[in-house]
Amino acid sequence: MSYTVEKISGNKVKLTFVESAEAFDAAMQQAYLKNRGKINVPGFRKGKAPRKLIENMYGESVFYDDAFEIVAQPAYDEALKADAIAAVDRPEVDIQQIGAGQELKFTIEVFVKPDITLGEYKGVAVEKNVQPVTEEAINARIDSDVERASTTQDVTDRPVQAQDTVNLDYAGSVDGVPFEGGTAQGQTLVIGSNTFIPGFEDQMIGMSIGEEKDLQVKFPEQYHAEELAGKDAVFHVKVNGIQEKIKPELDDDFAADVSEFDTFAAYRQNIVDTLEKNAADRAEAELEDALVQKVVDAADCDIPNAMIEDEITSMLREMEMRMAYQGLRFEDYLKYTGQTMDQLREQYKGEATNRVKSQLVLEAVAKAESIEPTDEDIEAAYADQAKRMNREVEEFKNSLSDGQKAYLKETAGIKKTIDFLKANAVITEKATEKAEEKPAKKPRKKKTDKAEDATEEKGEE
Repeated sequence: MSYTVEKISGNKVKLTFVESAEAFDAAMQQAYLKNRGKINVPGFRKGKAPRKLIENMYGESVFYDDAFEIVAQPAYDEALKADAIAAVDRPEVDIQQIGAGQELKFTIEVFVKPDITLGEYKGVAVEKNVQPVTEEAINARIDSDVERASTTQDVTDRPVQAQDTVNLDYAGSVDGVPFEGGTAQGQTLVIGSNTFIPGFEDQMIGMSIGEEKDLQVKFPEQYHAEELAGKDAVFHVKVNGIQEKIKPELDDDFAADVSEFDTFAAYRQNIVDTLEKNAADRAEAELEDALVQKVVDAADCDIPNAMIEDEITSMLREMEMRMAYQGLRFEDYLKYTGQTMDQLREQYKGEATNRVKSQLVLEAVAKAESIEPTDEDIEAAYADQAKRMNREVEEFKNSLSDGQKAYLKETAGIKKTIDFLKANAVITEKATEKAEEKPAKKPRKKKTDKAEDATEEKGEE
């Protein structure tokens, strides 16, 4: 088999093949042996009719498809491998000459990874935006731990206050007529959570255990139950019980309970360190994204549609898997959003195109600069992925397939290419101005009794 390769565009090649008559006749014989048991010939048992007789009855073209496949597929695969042709779509075949005793002549046109015309990729100017860690962020993290460590206790000597958890019965009506879903017993409600319709929770403040009261409320104009939207309603409520949240003191005991640290100061400093590292990692990732996007935007290529469609399929498959982990069905998502699959694919087309182009441009930069991941780079990729999955490196490596190892090698190569771009970029570090900060949370003194609580609260007002 002889062949020639012709590039007919930046993303398409044409291969012209010529196979000898002898080789094609041999393929015809193989096709006959493969199919003779499927062909009925009067006077012969299946599989016993001579090839010539079958060809006389049905025409020798009865074996062309299989004979062509026997010859063409290996020749095409070998040509792709020998000439390092990265086909990205199904080939278009044109048979120019076929028949017993003749040379087989055919052409194959196929879309390939496109040529990339790189723009500027060295000396690219990019800003690194470093978000400072604010006291507000630190306090929010501490508040989260406080919530986890908080307990509740029953209250019997005072009425309902904001942030209390109330156990109540209620019955709602519009124009004196009860409505569906408007009645409940033993319901719990955190006052100030805005769980119920506006005005409901505020009117419960000041009620005592056992007290009953009519609450006058108005349903929002935009409400999920259309028959209630915008209507005035009355809820008759009864308070069954009150609980208040007991927050822990911000002291060394609290730090030991919620962390691995023995002192509040060490615990707080760890939060600061963690937030600063997260901010630095986020700034670095945003820098890399912005830098790569500038390099991608500066490059030019004609991406075959098949590559974009494959990427869209991959993105939707990832989306479907994420939904499955959450117990959702992809079909239900489409129904709830009122979208068709074609509309969803169109929605992802822009992002998929950019992903494909980014991959191609990074490959082109790596090729232009002869960037190849070293064994150390690949080992680092193994270690990083193993850490993400909380597994031992060697055990993780032994579990990988050849395809997964190839993917991690590619990942190491991409990282090295991005590192090259950063090393050759003009990076300006810009610290974002701090937002108005809340006062830092400081350890509170322990309270000994309710009288002291009241004194401290009065002093703080």
